Amino acid sequence: MADLPLPTPSRQRGVSLIEVLVTMVVLAFGLLGLAAFQSKAQIGSIESYQRAQAAVLLQDMQSRLSGNSANAAGYLTTAPLGTGDTLATDCSKEAAGSARDKCEWSAALKGAAEKRDNVPGGAMQGARGCVTQVQVKNEAAGVCTPAVYLVSVAWQGLHATRAPAQACGKNLYGADTNRRLVSARVAVGLPTCL
Repeated sequence: MADLPLPTPSRQRGVSLIEVLVTMVVLAFGLLGLAAFQSKAQIGSIESYQRAQAAVLLQDMQSRLSGNSANAAGYLTTAPLGTGDTLATDCSKEAAGSARDKCEWSAALKGAAEKRDNVPGGAMQGARGCVTQVQVKNEAAGVCTPAVYLVSVAWQGLHATRAPAQACGKNLYGADTNRRLVSARVAVGLPTCL
């Protein structure tokens, strides 16, 4: 048998320009997706922080109302406290009780606890608080229903979502779908009711 010539190996010529461009486009879309994810994660982190701040402010007023339950009606608000109200942030001139508590809560809603360049900035954006009465007390014999109050904290969210059902801060944040709200009920007991 005759020797057959061996095939010569073909030389590799490198990557074509089209392959490089396709790789760059895929990589660019991946990086854009990663940037969008990072942005959404940042917004979620800020929203979470604001909700935690609102919960602290809500619990503050719940404690104040429960601690002065004999004068609970003095905590009712006709307009939201906090952003846009006329209460001062220095509450030392207010008499102890519901008036001082409302003034201090308003200052906390405005962010007076934390200042940047002597400007309050420790609360949520546009924080407002409301106290409304849900149920009037009835001390009639055999009925004995306690007074029930709804304490709410509203603030400006960073993206649109479903509008809250409660009225605190309604129509004060542009589109109502940007309003965030947390609320809790406080029942004022009737220890002497039979």
